[in-house]
Amino acid sequence: MIRKARISDVKDIHSLLTYFAGKQMLLARSLSDLYENVRDFFVIEEEGHVIGAGALHIIWEDLAEIRSLAIKEEFQRAGLGSGIISFALAEAREYGIKKVFTLTYQPEFFKKNGFNIIDKSQLPHKIWADCIRCPRFPNCDEIAMMMELN
Repeated sequence: MIRKARISDVKDIHSLLTYFAGKQMLLARSLSDLYENVRDFFVIEEEGHVIGAGALHIIWEDLAEIRSLAIKEEFQRAGLGSGIISFALAEAREYGIKKVFTLTYQPEFFKKNGFNIIDKSQLPHKIWADCIRCPRFPNCDEIAMMMELN
């Protein structure tokens, strides 16, 4: 079941993201950051446990980012990550967002979900406010990808 995250999900989301950050597959998020942005998140729940999460973070009037997308390893390859993307894109459309981007280490997955690789210079300077706080700044090796919505 995919649904909007609740405050009670934050510690599970943090644990999931920390696990994959430790494998260098995504960027870590602090508990503080997750509580502040819990409304951005969707979770997949099975038998009362969070097995996947992802967020749609609005950047500007026509731009949002899909971030912090992770599915527990034993549940991967079952379409759950694509499900979170679908929910996030539907919400972006509800808000009238025209473009959704991601910074990822998994470009093939996002390509299968309709995203195209772009040069990071195509992203507005506003997104770099988050990047400055990243431990990998200024040597970011994530791949920028974008989808334009109809």
